[in-house]
Amino acid sequence: MPAITMYTTKVCPYCIAAKRLLNKKGAAFEEVDVSFDAAKREELIKLAGGRMTVPQIFIGDYHVGGCDELYELEASGKLDTLLNG
Repeated sequence: MPAITMYTTKVCPYCIAAKRLLNKKGAAFEEVDVSFDAAKREELIKLAGGRMTVPQIFIGDYHVGGCDELYELEASGKLDTLLNG
């Protein structure tokens, strides 16, 4: 399984929903909380091509995007393929 990184904040309902889906899939992920960390927030913006919203999810080298995109991958059946490498 490729490494999964998710940039989040503490009170984001979309972050909670994305984490719930990944947990349901049994996918381990690294959570990077950008709530009060300007350097981590800048890292997020750079990696996400200028996007500033959370969550921003990366599976391996693939930038999924946010929660909506993660659920779209699940609905299309493509999330399992990504998670299995």
